[in-house]
Amino acid sequence: MDLYEAIHSRRDVRRFRNEPIPDDVLERILSAAHHAPSVGFSQPWRFLLIRSEETRREVHRLFDEANRQAREAYSGERQELYDSLKLEGILEAPLNLCVLSDHRSSSPVLGAQSMPETIALSTCLAIQNLWLAARAEGVGVGWVSILDPASLRRLLALPDGVELVAYLCVGYPESFLEWPLLETVGWRHRLPLRDVIFEERFGSQPADVSSDEDAPPPRSQG
Repeated sequence: MDLYEAIHSRRDVRRFRNEPIPDDVLERILSAAHHAPSVGFSQPWRFLLIRSEETRREVHRLFDEANRQAREAYSGERQELYDSLKLEGILEAPLNLCVLSDHRSSSPVLGAQSMPETIALSTCLAIQNLWLAARAEGVGVGWVSILDPASLRRLLALPDGVELVAYLCVGYPESFLEWPLLETVGWRHRLPLRDVIFEERFGSQPADVSSDEDAPPPRSQG
């Protein structure tokens, strides 16, 4: 798969087939993540593989608790739409993957003294590599952010100095949607490219930036 094709066809997957990921495929995906750039070549990412149904059920329980609270931020039709969305695949995905950032270096990280957050941001780059490599392999990834971090840390016995960055569901999808789900149902739409590019000073837009080529999908409740 061409890199640009992987970027544009990557989706947040919530529905998975009951099919394990072969070891060699998973190794290629994790190797791609491990070859991400990192500040000071710190390589802070750590990948916690979770396959146990017992652990996944505990994580799903945490999701249910957090999801009940999250839905209260909405009301009326917005809450009804929220309730209709499938926001996780914790039990369906054959593999759950907790991505962590290890900040327990015994010496200062080159380049991170003035911006220490770049260590965790390096781990985000590894997640992007992982997601694109997975898409190229036909594997789906879904990021579950509706979880209480403190509860998840206790469940997974994370030590001090190891930061929780992402909880991912990984597996072969039922399908890759043509458009992102939240865009399809009208929850949000992709901003035009011209709205996110500035020149020299924030707010000053270049005159020669065209709009995105992709047309927005039709609104649908499906």
